[in-house]
Amino acid sequence: QVQLVESGGGLVQPGGSLRLSCAASGSIFSINAMGWYRQAPGKQRESVAVISSGNITNYRDSVKGRFTISRDYAKNTVYLQMNSLKPEDTAVYYCGMYSGAMWGSRVDYWGKGTLVTVSS
Repeated sequence: QVQLVESGGGLVQPGGSLRLSCAASGSIFSINAMGWYRQAPGKQRESVAVISSGNITNYRDSVKGRFTISRDYAKNTVYLQMNSLKPEDTAVYYCGMYSGAMWGSRVDYWGKGTLVTVSS
């Protein structure tokens, strides 16, 4: 059974930084594409950043240059380093895992999410 556990969320001032972590268990982590997604109040969940099993990455335009996704195969963990945070980054951030090596149209497994609030 695949489990994804996010951590690292919290309250940060505009311009600040946070690093989110997602620890994965129950699967062969190295062969799965992973991703970070977010859902703000009243909005649909959206993709933030994805990373393939071979470390190819992709970002939504609004976070390019500010966020970095990475993965540690030894720790079965994927990270999202978030810099220069803006109030519009406020959302619940979810970790997702794909069943294949590249991301696709459907996330197969979800974590429970961690709240990021950007406010002064």
